[in-house]
Amino acid sequence: IYIYMRREYKCFQGVQLLKLLKGVFTLLQTNYFAVIANNTSGKEAWTVKATGIVRKIDDLGRVVIPKELRRTLRIREGDPLEIFTEKDGEVIFKKYSPMGELGEYAAGMCETLGKSAGVPCVITDRDSVIAVQGAARRELMGKALSEDCEKLISSRKSYVRGAKDKRVAIVDGAERYSVNALSPILSEGDILGAVAFITDSESAPQEFEGKLAATVAGFLGKQMEG
Repeated sequence: IYIYMRREYKCFQGVQLLKLLKGVFTLLQTNYFAVIANNTSGKEAWTVKATGIVRKIDDLGRVVIPKELRRTLRIREGDPLEIFTEKDGEVIFKKYSPMGELGEYAAGMCETLGKSAGVPCVITDRDSVIAVQGAARRELMGKALSEDCEKLISSRKSYVRGAKDKRVAIVDGAERYSVNALSPILSEGDILGAVAFITDSESAPQEFEGKLAATVAGFLGKQMEG
């Protein structure tokens, strides 16, 4: 892990790198990914809401989710859906977020990252913020990503805001915080979310932010593959 991060992280100061690595090692000792891999606790509690929409299954067993629902629920082409069944014959489709299942691990990684870099940061899944450090949690935690932020993640490329670039809000309805540097989390070709450094001012990103976001995103992606 040290060799991987040191190679990607040449411009980051040694002391800060060691702080980050110390935090990462502490998180890895929790073996959180093994817990996720073996989690068979089943369905969460939720409220089912009737839509009044009826669709027929075709001869290949496929059913079409109406476009209006896909737009409202932000279901994109290629998004994974988890399937649950009830004793009374109900079949329930639920959006599946591998990053969302990380919970405390993502929070710990985000805290370690933000404190090591001294810059506010967030970790997201494809739809919302799942961890915040150094910024107002009430304004960001669990909030839906802005359309422009989703486009940055969907590009599959790391982003660092240039001097002449417009500010990109991290979430809907909170223009206060914008993205300074962002890198998508990719695992086995799938986009799972992103690591981003954010700002509540016009300040330009520091030199290390782009490489740090890319390094941690790459690290998380590799861990999810394992």
